[in-house]
Amino acid sequence: MNQERQRQIASMGGKAVPDEKRSFSQNRRLAAEAGRKGGQSVPGSKRSFSQNRELAAVAGRKGGQSVPDEKRSFSQNPELAAEAGRKGGQASHGGGAASGDTHQRESSERHGTKEE
Repeated sequence: MNQERQRQIASMGGKAVPDEKRSFSQNRRLAAEAGRKGGQSVPGSKRSFSQNRELAAVAGRKGGQSVPDEKRSFSQNPELAAEAGRKGGQASHGGGAASGDTHQRESSERHGTKEE
């Protein structure tokens, strides 16, 4: 079966079920959990995004553009975006607990809140 025919068949299956009956459209936590589980089942060497940063960037932009501006929390709150970027950087570059604790304390001070 050629790739185009395979896509047609897959597309029909997706269209056959109404949105309200799709469990992932109703339960974002379930969808995220399934995505994580699926991603973890693929060895790192075979993950296309880990091998091709440009492909990952294109996919990220495409996904971001599909969300209306008013629902983009990072576009509405640059500080939230900066904080998420720092956390992601710490996680991927080995930032230890002490580093995260310092950041959280600094963030709390900036926002006028106090961590107990």
